[in-house]
Amino acid sequence: MATTESSEGEEEGKITGGEKHLIVDDDLRELGKKAAWSVSSCKPGNAVSCLRDDNLDTYWQSDGAQPHLVNIQFQKKLVALYVDFKLDESYTPSKISIRAGDGFHNLKEIKTIELVKPTGWAYLWLSGNDPRETFVNTFMLQIAVLSNHLNGRDTHVRQIKEPDSTSAFPVYVKGVRYILGCEMKS
Repeated sequence: MATTESSEGEEEGKITGGEKHLIVDDDLRELGKKAAWSVSSCKPGNAVSCLRDDNLDTYWQSDGAQPHLVNIQFQKKLVALYVDFKLDESYTPSKISIRAGDGFHNLKEIKTIELVKPTGWAYLWLSGNDPRETFVNTFMLQIAVLSNHLNGRDTHVRQIKEPDSTSAFPVYVKGVRYILGCEMKS
């Protein structure tokens, strides 16, 4: 995958650029439809369902003070976000926190990432540089938008996908679905 969290000449925890098309290896599959999704807030017409509709012309838009939260409940090793600085400017996330735990009560930050004017798919490895390396044992994943480019208040995230290994690890899904504040579809 062309986009990495750190490459020569870049600081650790920064992503520059992005991929125009989602790249999923043959031994990875997208499992987001098996997760329970919720967000901290949303504007009418820009709900959490827009993150999963496979349409890059739609987006989730937050409504309120930061941090803006996307909650994904079950085990993951890789998250891919589609963000577009060229289209969304100050609505584009610039710093995000990845948090994991068994539920809202025990989320712990596992990674903070800076996005530098991203346009395309940004791959957020939860551990190591490859999702097959080590396993993040969690039933809930939260993506917190801590700040936006140009000091923007609300945020746009156009899509989120969760590729997962089909060959190396079994998939366990906690059978709990949370619906908080906004429309949610699987």
